[in-house]
Amino acid sequence: MSAHTAEPEGRIDYAKTLDMPTKRLILFGVLLGLFLSALDQTIVSTALPRITQELDGLSLYSWVTTAYLLTNTALVPIYGKLSDLYGRKPILMIGIVIFLIGSALCGLAGEPFLGNLFGGGMMQLVVFRGLQGVGAAALGSVAFAIIADLFEPVDRPRYQGLFGAVFGLSSVIGPLLGGFLTDQVSWRWVFYVNLPIGLIALAFIASKMPRLASGLKARVDWLGAFLILVFAVPLLLALTWGADGNYAWTSPQILGLFGLSAASLVAFLFVESRHESPILPLTLFKNPTFAWGALARFMIGAGFLGAILFLSLYLVQVQGVSATAAGTATIPLTVGLIIGAIGSGQIASRMGRYKPLMLIGLITAGLGFFALSTLNADSSYTSVVIRMVLLGLGLGPALPLYTTALQLAVKPWEIGVATSAGQFFQQMGSTIGTAIFGAILTAGVSSNLATQFAAQAASNQGTVATTLQKISDDIRSGNAPTGDRNATPENPEDVKARFATLRENITKAIQTGDQQALTAVKNDAFIKSLPEDARKQLTGIPAGGVPAQVKASFAQTYATVEQAVNSGDAAQVQALAANPQLPQALRDNLAKIPAPALASPQARAQILAGIKQGLDQGEAQAEQQVTEQALSGALSGVNDGEKITLASARAAKVAFADTISSIYRYSIIVAALAFLATLMMPNLEIPRRAKGERAQPAHVEI
Repeated sequence: MSAHTAEPEGRIDYAKTLDMPTKRLILFGVLLGLFLSALDQTIVSTALPRITQELDGLSLYSWVTTAYLLTNTALVPIYGKLSDLYGRKPILMIGIVIFLIGSALCGLAGEPFLGNLFGGGMMQLVVFRGLQGVGAAALGSVAFAIIADLFEPVDRPRYQGLFGAVFGLSSVIGPLLGGFLTDQVSWRWVFYVNLPIGLIALAFIASKMPRLASGLKARVDWLGAFLILVFAVPLLLALTWGADGNYAWTSPQILGLFGLSAASLVAFLFVESRHESPILPLTLFKNPTFAWGALARFMIGAGFLGAILFLSLYLVQVQGVSATAAGTATIPLTVGLIIGAIGSGQIASRMGRYKPLMLIGLITAGLGFFALSTLNADSSYTSVVIRMVLLGLGLGPALPLYTTALQLAVKPWEIGVATSAGQFFQQMGSTIGTAIFGAILTAGVSSNLATQFAAQAASNQGTVATTLQKISDDIRSGNAPTGDRNATPENPEDVKARFATLRENITKAIQTGDQQALTAVKNDAFIKSLPEDARKQLTGIPAGGVPAQVKASFAQTYATVEQAVNSGDAAQVQALAANPQLPQALRDNLAKIPAPALASPQARAQILAGIKQGLDQGEAQAEQQVTEQALSGALSGVNDGEKITLASARAAKVAFADTISSIYRYSIIVAALAFLATLMMPNLEIPRRAKGERAQPAHVEI
């Protein structure tokens, strides 16, 4: 393998030849481009429920994110190498143009004039999101390398910190802007909003940025580029599908994808070792800063994304934050992240060393993970905020300082490929870490749910205990339905209020037959969840309520008696007296009627008047008694339902809190491994400018 060890002929040191106003204009354009890429990862999630509803594509819901992730991650190292060969400016501009075309097409997905292209509106969106990812990969990989081109080593950390702050800022603005545009304008503007920002960035870059070429002259390693795609895409697909439960981890599909990825990796390493200008020079791994830094970034990627994803899940499932607001609920973490990123960059530039700050940051992140591992179902939101800020302060330095370290450790003409490779390892770490933590979450929640439902059953009695124990047994056997993890659970106050309303409606329906109350009972979520027989008992209330039913029954009884008495037939009256369905007192009175009395109309009238009086008295007592019995039975079932619902909510809350706490315990190990890898990195000093040295204010390309 040949390597470029000598400085390429004609290479320009842009850090010394560009004036500061030009650098700032270029930096503004690059930051805008990077903001677009970062924003697109958060703004779309808020709009996805509306998009899937309008485009009728729930089955492709996760693919809208997956398609973007696949193309973005896989192409990062390729763009880094291309920017070394052809200059940052053309590659960055190509990336922005592709990203903007993808954004415009995403906004047009499902429009009538596109017809049945790719099979429908939702599939169109998935394909166009993949195209967006193709462009976004250039924005992310090239932007960080440009810092090294524009600024001398001593200035780089403070500007890398700005780039870290952009990612933090986008995670706050994205959900807010996405929700506003979706609710007030249209979900299509979630994508269209990229166009004006992107065009401004493009204008700054086109007019003010020089080519930023490394001076390398070599053939592009197209075979290596192809093989890294065939390695990364199947691996990411397998991890995503396995974590989401689309396929079992041992299914032929997942194993086949892993096998294809492994074979491609072997072929990639073979090709890279023989190409004159490889996509990822294997000689970089002989550089201890690059090798250990790549490993540390892989670990940090796993811990960072896991922290965001599972913290959001904790806030939804345990703290009761709405799924829409979960993104903004992590603002304290973002604030800590921005402070950590900018602050560490500033301090590193003044100290002239980065390793101590990286180690301090990882220790702080480890403490943050430890604090999060102590979360439980009853942790206050204030205590969660403190933990989030601590973790953000720890993870913040990772964003600028590892990039700075990699760039200082390689030759200036290798900065593009080294920077993008470091970013590639971090993104792969995020994907692999999310898949592993996701599998831990799925297994842990099931186990903890079964345990918590059994505990709730032990603390209750009767039907409630039996029902809760059955749920626990169903979970252990795998027969329990899986709920939506992203759905906001009801808090106990809401449950109690809902059941109080249900009791009022059932009482009205039974006592008066109120149709509005009966309709509300039939539509209640708890009533709908009951087995059919139990549901019919609570909803099969007659018109007018139970008293009307009793009144109608007594009226029917009197009509039957009246017919028999007025017939004058003693045998018919005696047969009625033997009917066990009639009240005993009425049967006794009918049996005592002498046959001659039935022959006289006046006597029959007197007999019927007496029977009517007795029935009227019995009717009032029966109405009260039957109504109380019906109401008692119905309310007993509702009270049991309330206890079961409250116990289930508590069991789920505790199970989720315990499981997510256990994930953060694993994250402590990840942070420790990142710390050990960082400890192995050389403690290099950041080169400083000589006293009084200034940059030359002109440049040949401008």
